[in-house]
Amino acid sequence: MNLEFLGWNNFFASSFEPYRHQGFTVGRVAIERRNTYVLYSEHGELSAEISGKLRHCAVKAEDFPAVGDWVVIRVRDSSQSATIHEILPRRSKFSRKTVGPKTEEQIVATNIDTVFLVSGLDGDYNLRRIERYLILAWESGANPVIVLNKADLCDNLKERLLEVETVALGVPIVTISAANNQGLDDLKSYLQPGQTVALLGSSGVGKSTITNQLKGVATQAVQAVREGDDRGKHTTTHRELIVLPGSGLIIDTPGMREIQMWSGDEALQSTFTDIEALAQQCRFRDCQHTNEPGCAVQEALLEGRLDYSRFESYQKLQREINYTARKQDQREYLAEKEKWKKVTKTMRNFKKGG
Repeated sequence: MNLEFLGWNNFFASSFEPYRHQGFTVGRVAIERRNTYVLYSEHGELSAEISGKLRHCAVKAEDFPAVGDWVVIRVRDSSQSATIHEILPRRSKFSRKTVGPKTEEQIVATNIDTVFLVSGLDGDYNLRRIERYLILAWESGANPVIVLNKADLCDNLKERLLEVETVALGVPIVTISAANNQGLDDLKSYLQPGQTVALLGSSGVGKSTITNQLKGVATQAVQAVREGDDRGKHTTTHRELIVLPGSGLIIDTPGMREIQMWSGDEALQSTFTDIEALAQQCRFRDCQHTNEPGCAVQEALLEGRLDYSRFESYQKLQREINYTARKQDQREYLAEKEKWKKVTKTMRNFKKGG
């Protein structure tokens, strides 16, 4: 496989240079399983495991390879297998907080150029969810594109488009019907050779159908959505980097039932530029937009220039991001404390031994 076609560029080449002199080569993670990985490389498709050193040094989930990563490898002689020794620096990273009470990061995909935020124009349609996805997309470092699928099932398409435009300020919006192969040409401009696109959205929005249509063959399994709520089953069971013939790469992902913030203070500002612009007009710099005099946000709400549900969403997401940030700080503090406890214990044992 041609590395440039897989997304290799000068950014990764410069990071790899020290390893190249040591006789290593590179691969890109296509599938991540529990203990093994599938890589794309100049040697073809490889099965890989991480080295003992990399496993020992890994502290957090982000220290392990993720789908989309470029990794430093050594190919084993006369076999289609390799050992992963290092992860090259990531250009972009789409993360969310893991499902459940633990404050841990789950990396969904890395080194992506564009994120297709797929939403169904059926019972799945939800403006507040689109706002959440936009924050995560902006925070990832990739460029978001809103993909409204199932246009054939929508009776008020113009109204829906206007609604999405009010929350996706300046973000491209593409309307398609993947099942009928309509509008997909508008997506192909983002799928140039060497470009990587991640498909994100809840179950049943049609991500696998989009992938199949773009590839031209039924690579991903497709299942019907449930009647009543238009929510689908988890058709895609794992994240996978898929090479499209003659164009770019797609990372298909399982549907997300929970989209919890991992970080995103700056991304929140990018997603809610309308509210941030109003906040700059408030009389007080530390205005909380409740009952302070001269609050431009409250004035816009009263005059109907700002939708109240959007403002509520902004406040809720801001609280969630701040809470997660505090939990992360606490986790980092405890981890650092534990590390120094181990160092102190080791030093004491060393002195006793001496």
